[in-house]
Order: sequence, then C-alpha cells, then structure tokens
Amino acid sequence: MNRRQFGSLVAGALPLASSALAQDQKVSRKGRLKQGVCGGVFGRGMAFEDQCRHAARLGAQCFDLRNPAEFPIMKKYGLIPTVVGGAMTLSGGCNRKEDHAEAEKKMHAIIDAIAATGGGSAIALSGNRRGMSDEEGLDNVVAYMNKVKAHAEDKGVTICMELLNSKVNHPDYMCDHTKWGVEMVKRVGSPRVKLLYDIYHMQIMEGDVIRTMRDNLQYIGHLHTAGNPGRNEFDLDTQELNYRGIAKAIVDMGYTGYLSHEYSPKYGEALKVLDEMLTICDV
Repeated sequence: MNRRQFGSLVAGALPLASSALAQDQKVSRKGRLKQGVCGGVFGRGMAFEDQCRHAARLGAQCFDLRNPAEFPIMKKYGLIPTVVGGAMTLSGGCNRKEDHAEAEKKMHAIIDAIAATGGGSAIALSGNRRGMSDEEGLDNVVAYMNKVKAHAEDKGVTICMELLNSKVNHPDYMCDHTKWGVEMVKRVGSPRVKLLYDIYHMQIMEGDVIRTMRDNLQYIGHLHTAGNPGRNEFDLDTQELNYRGIAKAIVDMGYTGYLSHEYSPKYGEALKVLDEMLTICDV
C-alpha cells in the first residue's frame, strides 16, 4: 500500500494535520494517552535537535533510548528522557552475576542523570539465556534489581525491564514472556521496578495484548509500538494490530505511563508518518 492509499483511508476520521506540517506549527492533541518517540521513527539523516523539535511540535512528550549528554537538548523542547539505556547490553544483561558489579555502577549513574532532569525512566535488559535456565536467570535478575531499587526509589526513577521477542528479532533473549517478567517484578517488590511492555514483541510471542496488559497493568511502566509484521508503521491494510483500538483500551484501563513509537518508517515521509501514528493513538 502506498502513502496516497493510506492517507485516503485515514482522512476525515484521522486528520493528518498536513497544513500544520507545512507551516511548522504545533499540532494539538487530546493528550489522554501520553505519547513519545524513539529515534528510528525519523528515518536517517535528521539531526537530533531537529528530531526533538519535530517530536515536541507533533505532540510527543518523551524521547526514549537517549544518553545523558543529549538531555539538555531534550529539555529545551520539553521532552522527558524515558527508558534511558547504557547500563547493560542485549546479550549481557543482568541475568549473570559476574556482570552485576559493572551494570550496577552504570545504572546508579543513569538514575542520577535522569533524576537531575526532574524524572524519567531507565531500561534494563535480561540478557540472553546462553544455556542458563529461566529460573536461575530469574533469581539473578531479582538479585540485581534488589541492588539498585533503593536508589531508584530515592530518586523517583522507574527501571523498566524490556520484554522482547526471541522468535524473530532477538534469539535466546530471556525476558521474552510477560509471565516471566511479571514474576520478576513481583519478587523485587518495588514500585520503581516495572516492565517495558513492547506491543510488537509480545504480539509475536503471545498475542492477546489487550487482555495481557489489562491483567498486568500494575506491573507495566512503559509501552512501545510498531506494526506487525515488519516492525514498520501500523497502517490499516497490512497489519494485524489495531493500534487505535489498543490505545483506547489502554486509556480505558487506567494506564498513566507513556506509550512510545519504535517503528521504522517504510511507506513515505517520516514526519508525515509520525503525525499519522500519533493521531491514530490520540484517543
């Protein structure tokens, strides 16, 4: 499906605010669901400050997965730093005790940097199994979180463990099912340790995303979007996820955190696509 076809489908019910885009004016949103962005939604070649400027103009409230050196630019445009990374890698997360000392040191520094901006969240990654049982990994992740949770509580920063699929994108990743992640959060028992529920990833692993989010709402601290299949924007003809219905359900269930877009634009101009995605979820 090309951009013209997609635009005709959403015209009227989902206005594209094309005049605002052309005039570089700020887009007004309902704001019942707080939305944010990841850098990939801007495609390639756009300077970070321009990304921030356009994100704020289009109604985003946070920017995910950036480093503390970029926080001043984000602050300039009123964007909150969310799920800030750097404490660990995808393959070497916090499920191995030998990695805890270094990951703990880095997480403390990230928490301090986020707190200095007035608040936000950090990301944690389980790491890959590499032959380790899920139960041993769970014990190790809980032990790590117990080392950093008090600092997060004191600073008002939430650490979100990301749920990722191990079927398509991240083979062998341990935190690949909601049940495992929820059990980790329960064992840690801190209001500042929660899950980053990635709708795209969990659609691949489990499906039934609305019911799963509703049943586990208290354990979810952040949300990510992308279309499936493909991990691109969620258009109306090629995707199996109805994000407008999902967004409405999220609001209705009382979710108060952020939903950030993490797709890679495929069909057209990145800023126009972003406006469309923000509009779909602006319920």
